[in-house]
Amino acid sequence: MASPSLNRLPLAGKVGVGALLCAVLGAAYYVLLHTDVAARIDSETHQTGELDAELARQRQSQATYFADRDELAMRQQKQREQNKVLPTDTDAATFLSALQAVSNLSGIDLKAWTPLEEVPQVFFAKVPMRLQLTGRFLQIAKFVYEVGKQDRIINMENLELSDPKVEGEDVVLKASCLATTFHLMAKKVEVPVVAPPVVAPPAVPAPKGKK
Repeated sequence: MASPSLNRLPLAGKVGVGALLCAVLGAAYYVLLHTDVAARIDSETHQTGELDAELARQRQSQATYFADRDELAMRQQKQREQNKVLPTDTDAATFLSALQAVSNLSGIDLKAWTPLEEVPQVFFAKVPMRLQLTGRFLQIAKFVYEVGKQDRIINMENLELSDPKVEGEDVVLKASCLATTFHLMAKKVEVPVVAPPVVAPPAVPAPKGKK
């Protein structure tokens, strides 16, 4: 049986059918639009979470970098300070320069200096230098005292005073001593000796007897 024509419906029926169609279309549009928007929101939320996690990792990496950089700078500073106290090489020029600076500060006259042969020890080497100087007793004592205040380790040994002379109101002495500094010995890298592989000689077949 064919459905009655829409034109035959009364006005109230036409309004009802129209309202029903509008409701169906509105519901379909809402469902489709809401689903698309919800999917986009979920995608954006997931991407935001990934970006936040990546930002946290980058900030952690940055904090680790800054900490490593500060630790490296601190270690380098400590190494420079240690090198002043106990350098890794002889550095005789710096050694002599320090003695000359102290002699000028003390007012003595550093007449001569004679570097002597190094004396190697287990972990360090002694670097001795024979000194000849003149000055008043207090100046010589101040020289020895100021040498002990230097950053680099310097020992003063075998101090001998001689030949006192009166110059005006002062007594000038000659002095000789042994100034000894030190430096670290370079670490020797031991290369392990690897024995060559033992190669067995090829087997020689036994001679065959005559038939």
